Amino acid sequence: MHEIISSQQNPRIKNLLLLQQKSRERRKQNLLVSEGIRETTIAVQNGFEVKELFVCRELADEKTYQHIIPKQGITAVSQGVFEKLAYREGSDGCIALLEPRWHSLDSVKLRENPLVIILESVEKPGNLGAILRTADASDADVVLVCDPLTDIYNPNVIRSSIGCVFSRQVVACSTTEAQQWLRKNNIVSYAAELTASKPYHTFDYRTATAFVMGTEADGLTQNWIKFCDHRVIIPMSGSIDSLNVSVSTAVLVFEAMRQRNFIIH
Repeated sequence: MHEIISSQQNPRIKNLLLLQQKSRERRKQNLLVSEGIRETTIAVQNGFEVKELFVCRELADEKTYQHIIPKQGITAVSQGVFEKLAYREGSDGCIALLEPRWHSLDSVKLRENPLVIILESVEKPGNLGAILRTADASDADVVLVCDPLTDIYNPNVIRSSIGCVFSRQVVACSTTEAQQWLRKNNIVSYAAELTASKPYHTFDYRTATAFVMGTEADGLTQNWIKFCDHRVIIPMSGSIDSLNVSVSTAVLVFEAMRQRNFIIH
């Protein structure tokens, strides 16, 4: 029978809370926090290692998390402690500490005619998570997060991506590095931009393609607008002139998928 941690002052619980709240601490300890069996399962399936698994037996069905238990077993916690730790309502009673994997541009593996998503200065974890879900659903080769304002392994990114941050190649890099990489790999770039742009559906995305997306507040900087091979717009028929960045990304990416006959590798 495992000892159950019932105090929020327990050093392991205090450290887990610190890891949830501070990206600097996650970097320092080389750990990330994944809440949920589904998310952690996707991580394990993609080669991430579970270092510690916190389980609340009142909430978790033992059959559902057997495949993600680390060698040293689980760390059992009381329901009161778990409720302090849980990020979301209706949690399934499992929170894992995993070792992150940091991809670099040099390590990215591309298929013939790759599909790439590039985000400039994304700051909202929810938007990044939603875009990673689109990247997973479309089997995009890689997501480049340029000059990021949010941590790729922020718990809210993991939650909003439903673990898709683990299933895609995700690289944090500078704009200059991303642009040099695009040129090196002969990838045609399309800036999602509101002025002097052509409708997105008038281009051919069957060759190597990168969609470059800006922030909702400011859009893309001139650095990217001047660099990209083409500028595209999603036509609007109502009162507003743009969509949420995650929705816009999905529209563009799935037009590329349509043109490629929805071939999933």
